[in-house]
Amino acid sequence: MVGGRAQLRGAKLLTWVALIAGACFAGLPALWMVASAFKSNLAIFAYPPALIDHSFSFNAYLAVLGDARQLRFFFNSYLVALLVTICTVVASILAGYSFSRYDFRFKRFLTLVIIGVQSVPPITLMIPYFGLIVWLGLYNSYAALVLTYMVFTLSYAIIMMTGYFNTLPRDLDEAVMIDGGGSFVTLWRILVPISLPGIVSVGVYTFMLAWNEFLFALTLTRTNDMRTVPIGIHLLMGQHSFEWNQMMALSVLGSLPVLILFLLFQRYFIAGMSAGSIKG
Repeated sequence: MVGGRAQLRGAKLLTWVALIAGACFAGLPALWMVASAFKSNLAIFAYPPALIDHSFSFNAYLAVLGDARQLRFFFNSYLVALLVTICTVVASILAGYSFSRYDFRFKRFLTLVIIGVQSVPPITLMIPYFGLIVWLGLYNSYAALVLTYMVFTLSYAIIMMTGYFNTLPRDLDEAVMIDGGGSFVTLWRILVPISLPGIVSVGVYTFMLAWNEFLFALTLTRTNDMRTVPIGIHLLMGQHSFEWNQMMALSVLGSLPVLILFLLFQRYFIAGMSAGSIKG
């Protein structure tokens, strides 16, 4: 009895030590990023390093927020991320409902294609997509980023929504049909409202992916008025000097939308992720 309690206490202690170590490993770089945004460039590389320096100021944030070009980066990121999120959520709801409720020709083949797209590393498709976007005349446009991002967000979103719809009883569909409603009424008036956790999880994931994407945003845009926040951070690395404090300030400001979004919807996000993975 005593030995069992001692083992339980030891296991709890090891668990807490592991959690604290993991929190420090993940949180200290973010804390250092936030602190560096309030320092001068020289203070960032001072030795011994200090979390808070005497050069503490908001100059880096004022420089970022006072630069029209930097604000344009935020506008572009918001616009692209919102468009990708809305289009992906609507398309994944329709596709997920179809895969969940209907048997149609080539269903298994299409499922394999969707899973295959999800498993392909995006960097391997950069050159083909660049050639396709140029051929379509969409280079350096919002449409190029939205369509390209949707290729990588839709596959995961469809898998998630199909799994979530599979957890909902078909009795709901039958009850609506008995009352004279069709598939459209069943989907949008019955299934979508009770599928909010799954829809939110898909939306949050899609927004995070589109907001943080760097490679295609760099490849498919040419002018600064089309750049996004990740590219804006990269542009602060000049040929002769790096604006480290502004890079940190822009990184902090760029992280806030995703952080706030996750904090607001984390309950739905976690519920949707777990429900969508139970039954495929």
